[in-house]
Amino acid sequence: MTDHIPGKDFYRRIVTLIKTMSLFRPTVFTKSENCPSEVPPTAGRRGTLSSEPPLSATLHEAIMDSVSSVRDSLPKEHHKHFETLRDEIIDFAQAHGIPKDALTKPQDLREAAQKLSTPDLRRLAVLLERFEHLLVKKEPWKNEEALEYAEEFYHLKKQYDSQVSLLKEVGILKDGAILGIDGKKYPIPTLEQIASRLFERRETLETKHDQGFTKLLLVPFGMSLDALQETLKQFLLSYKQNNPTFDLDTDKPFWIWGDYQGADMGESPNLVYHPKSFDENHQGKTKVQILKEQGNNQDSFPGWTIHLFQPSDPTDSHSSGFAPIPRQGQGTPQGDLTPRPPFRERGDRPPLEADQSPNEYLSLLQSSKDDPNSPYSQESGMTPEDWIMAFMTHFSETKKPLDDVWNPANTESYCYLTGAFFSSFVRVPCACWRRDCHRAYLRWNDPRSQDGDFGLRFSVVV
Repeated sequence: MTDHIPGKDFYRRIVTLIKTMSLFRPTVFTKSENCPSEVPPTAGRRGTLSSEPPLSATLHEAIMDSVSSVRDSLPKEHHKHFETLRDEIIDFAQAHGIPKDALTKPQDLREAAQKLSTPDLRRLAVLLERFEHLLVKKEPWKNEEALEYAEEFYHLKKQYDSQVSLLKEVGILKDGAILGIDGKKYPIPTLEQIASRLFERRETLETKHDQGFTKLLLVPFGMSLDALQETLKQFLLSYKQNNPTFDLDTDKPFWIWGDYQGADMGESPNLVYHPKSFDENHQGKTKVQILKEQGNNQDSFPGWTIHLFQPSDPTDSHSSGFAPIPRQGQGTPQGDLTPRPPFRERGDRPPLEADQSPNEYLSLLQSSKDDPNSPYSQESGMTPEDWIMAFMTHFSETKKPLDDVWNPANTESYCYLTGAFFSSFVRVPCACWRRDCHRAYLRWNDPRSQDGDFGLRFSVVV
């Protein structure tokens, strides 16, 4: 096999793959292409599985029957993975106009697959391949190379396990999923899925890694903002109950301005996300619109947002908590600042300090996002959902509030949340911990306002 395959040949080969899988037939990935390729003719033949029922019949039952003996034949710890993968295949088919019963008929599936784009076709092949691996091998497929990479560069397992535990502890994660505002359940991305994404993007993320973006954050974006706000309130009250000396206003542990009530709900919500400007031409999208787009995007984690932030200690890329937003003149570079030939020099990311307006910060984000020569390339502002999860994660790890704006050393700031926008009255969300009032705050500000107490925390969305 050559390292390069022209687009049309690649397309035909994936169609052939679907036609000949023994669910069709097992396949593997080549490192050079990161795409499906055929295995030797003897690999995965039914003759090596003589004690098993014909795989096509097994597949038919696994896909078509809502309660399946195929699932029950797997080890119990893999039942949830079976259901998640099965639902993902069915949802993909539905989103792309493929009848459910065509998934079990090679000829029908091949004809339907010919209408898909190459990326969608590749995604379908991967889903079927992993489902077949689960049915035959009785265990999920694992990308060991990606897992090893993510562990070496991000210490991913420790971070992932810790945040999953927090999500369960505060009641966000139930049976491995969240309930979205659209009524759908969204399973949490698996450790392997996140590791695979980091591995696939390793070249484009290399500079961001060296700039210190190594701190993981899992955000259940699809939940209602009201539910997340209540979660943070209860989180603070619970900590106070177990730590009586913690200085907290138990009557108002999380002060939220009234405009946030139901702000992400309804057909015309007040809050939009990912604005390109803070005016009537904002081009932002509602949460429901984003959830629909995620469902049709193979490069997303439906219902979730996965971030990389800079950690609290600039000398330790794996330190706990999140870096503060420095006041004017207090910023320091973060990450590996050592140039490594033959790559361009690292460490040329000037720290972003407080005392700029939301308009200025957003302009910087927009101009830098797709510019590989910008030190802020690929970076994004936070949403209220991001900040709430970052606060709980930071507090759990450090026992200190995030964005403690009036701390004695005067080293932290309010955080503008430029990933969202109140389009109905032209305001930008912001948040902090107010130690003078002993509570967390979620409020808004004018996009033109410039104040030395206000800044912005950037992240990289995985």
